[in-house]
Amino acid sequence: MIFVTVGYQMAFDRLIEAVDAWAGAHPEAELFAQIGPSELEPANMSYTEFMEPSEFKERVEGCSVLVAHAGMGSILTALQYGKPILVMPRHAARNETRNDHQIATSQRLATRPGIEVAMDETEIGRKLDHLASLKSPPKIASTASPELIERLRRFVDTGH
Repeated sequence: MIFVTVGYQMAFDRLIEAVDAWAGAHPEAELFAQIGPSELEPANMSYTEFMEPSEFKERVEGCSVLVAHAGMGSILTALQYGKPILVMPRHAARNETRNDHQIATSQRLATRPGIEVAMDETEIGRKLDHLASLKSPPKIASTASPELIERLRRFVDTGH
C-alpha cells in the first residue's frame, strides 16, 4: 500500500492531484491519502482529511512506500519506520508554504538512501512508476542518543 500524507497544517493539492492522476492510470495500486484541509476530492484513491495519531502510525507501519510533502516530520517518520519515501517540496511562490525550506530540504536529502525526490508534479508519475526499485532506508531512532543528550547537557551547564 502507498500511503500519501501532506501533514496537518495545510492542504497540498498539487501533490494530491498528481498522485490521484497516477492512481487512475494504475487501478491495481492500493493507495490511501491524508489530504489535509482541502476542498479536493480525489477520484482514484481512498482518503481522509485528518486521522488520529494511532491510525497514522498504523498506515505508516502497513505501507510499502510513503509519499509526502518534504516536511521533516514526514521524512523522519519514514526513516524511523524504515520506509522508503517519495517527497515533493511545497513552493512559496505558489502559496503552498511561507518559504522555500522544503526545496532546500529536498535537494539536501535527495542522495540519502530510501529518499526519492520529485521536484514538481511532472516528476511524480515517473517516480511512482519506479517505487518498486526504492530500497528501504536504514532505520533511525525516535529519540536522541544518550551521548548527544549528555553533550548537550554539558554544553548548557558549562558552555563547552
